[in-house]
Amino acid sequence: MSELVYAIDYGTSNSLLAAVKDGVVLPPIPVDPLAEDPTVLKSVLYSPTLGNWYYGARAIDAYGEALAEGRIFRSVKKYLPETGFNGTAVHGRFFNLSELVAVFLRELKARADAHFGEESTSVVLGRPAAFSLDGEADKLAERRLEAAARLAGFKSVAFCPEPVAAAYEFRHRLTEPKTVLVADFGGGTSDFTVLRLSQSGFAEKDVYAIGGVPIAGDRFDGSIMRNMIAPHFGSEIIYKMPMGSVELRIPQHLINRLCNPADVSFLARNDVLGLLKDAQKWSIDAESAKRMDRLFVLVEEHLGYKVFRAIERTKIRLSDESSDTFRFQHPGIDLEEEIFAADFKSASHDLVERIAFSMDETIKKAGVTNAQIDLVCCTGGTAKLPALHHELVRRFGKEKLIQHRHFHAVALGLAERAKAISTGQA
Repeated sequence: MSELVYAIDYGTSNSLLAAVKDGVVLPPIPVDPLAEDPTVLKSVLYSPTLGNWYYGARAIDAYGEALAEGRIFRSVKKYLPETGFNGTAVHGRFFNLSELVAVFLRELKARADAHFGEESTSVVLGRPAAFSLDGEADKLAERRLEAAARLAGFKSVAFCPEPVAAAYEFRHRLTEPKTVLVADFGGGTSDFTVLRLSQSGFAEKDVYAIGGVPIAGDRFDGSIMRNMIAPHFGSEIIYKMPMGSVELRIPQHLINRLCNPADVSFLARNDVLGLLKDAQKWSIDAESAKRMDRLFVLVEEHLGYKVFRAIERTKIRLSDESSDTFRFQHPGIDLEEEIFAADFKSASHDLVERIAFSMDETIKKAGVTNAQIDLVCCTGGTAKLPALHHELVRRFGKEKLIQHRHFHAVALGLAERAKAISTGQA
């Protein structure tokens, strides 16, 4: 039996698994029969009771069927570089962060083992160019991800930067050597690689620079939440303590939690709910109290995931439309808000600027100019955002841009990397 090596693109939003067997790269396999694209497993975990887990599309459905009881986790990858976050309790049992990620990777591995009819204990994992701009936090994130892979049953674990993986897959489209910028805009990070690429591949010396920033799709969802939706949940209310004259607002760190799809559940903590209920009790008008009622429904009925899914759908439609109506209905919450693409562009301007700055710095580090970039290979769903697309066109011209397959490019590239490692060509 030849060695079977898995290539896993464990993403903030979506995960895929490709493989290498007998020196042949095998494309991403079906890992979620309920998904619109069965090769894409949403990076979502749901546990209704201790020891019971659901994954991907089934996790989302089961969470709704259980009327939001239990624990749902999305964007767990985001926490890997967070030094202050070690794990969480799930139905009374503490899971450290590696254990929580391992629950997901173990299931992904089990589905792949069943698909191939044999077990693989070797994996090449994608990782962002930068989990964090802090070097020590970046190393911590990789150690945690490696520990998760080993807990999931892998004995041999290798890593490959995701934008480099995208370059591996993209090379097949070239007819002559090119200087290429690979821009991978995902759910949690935006990653960049500048390299000299030919159809036969590239050596380590051909990779001129790798860079990135932990800003991508989730943060754009958060900008819609912060600026257009959160005010309906009391983010801007003013209140005064009894006998006090000072006007108070909800602490900014709690608003930040509300506007982060991975952090909304934090607001369900008893001490936080107590503070928020005091704010409602002391709010200075009836409309503020009504908005806080919506917030309590959102938090206590664990609706954060559903609200952010609705926000994500609006964000996607704003890529093609000048406006879209955000709607969310649930007992106690009935929202309908028209959101304009121009307002979204303004609200997310700083995010686009920071991503563009990281890209510019990567090109500068590579020692080339924008004019010397022959092609720009874009991958990842966030690449569709008009503001990001505009920045790319402004720097390189429309004729140099190539939109790669959004979800599959990195997984296929990781499999190419796995092949190179297994055949001693790495």
